[in-house]
Amino acid sequence: MPLTNFQKIYQLASIRKGGDDNLEALLTISLPDPQLNKLPEDRFLAEFTRKVFQSGFVWRVVDNKWPAFEEVFWGFDVDKLLMMPDEMLERKATDPRIIRNLKKVWSIRDNAFFIHDVREREGSFAEFIAQWPESDIIGLWSYLKKHGSRLGGNIGPYALRFLGKDTFLLSRDVEAYLREQEVIEGGLTSQRSLKAIQAFFNELQQQSGRSLCELSRLIAFSVGENHVNVEPA
Repeated sequence: MPLTNFQKIYQLASIRKGGDDNLEALLTISLPDPQLNKLPEDRFLAEFTRKVFQSGFVWRVVDNKWPAFEEVFWGFDVDKLLMMPDEMLERKATDPRIIRNLKKVWSIRDNAFFIHDVREREGSFAEFIAQWPESDIIGLWSYLKKHGSRLGGNIGPYALRFLGKDTFLLSRDVEAYLREQEVIEGGLTSQRSLKAIQAFFNELQQQSGRSLCELSRLIAFSVGENHVNVEPA
């Protein structure tokens, strides 16, 4: 019987990572919906902010300064940030303890309004995120880009992954695999490409019963230069 796409991916990733046990230990697991439902709004805003500041910057520097970000922005309390006047926001953007980037700092309050608006309409921002179907995760990416601030590109998907929402990521290794297999041909983030990618991952889920997080990692581990004890890009 011919191997499925998933079986081929898994076998190659296993060889590169030194066996099934090593491979399984490296896979990312998403949070179950009941746990994601309970995640406080401030953690969503905090992770959105962290990923906005990490974009185009050294992640380690952002992580080192993160305790100061938490302090300066009141633990990312959404309701407090909604009441912050422009003048205070501008002052906070000059605080030497954080990374001083006014446009990115503005996104903090903008995304506080975004979270607040979803909460007012849906009753809970966490439930809104948790209940969004993974079979249309690209739809959630699009929603974050359209209604949030600076959450387009890889920022929204990476934030979702770190928060525990089940999502695949379009890393360089994943993109290389998708092009090699002719799942996509044109621009990576065109609507045509994204729909083809979503359909491909949906098919892998049906074959394997694995989460999008696991499948994304397995694909990344199956290509490129990542072998035993080497992480993919």
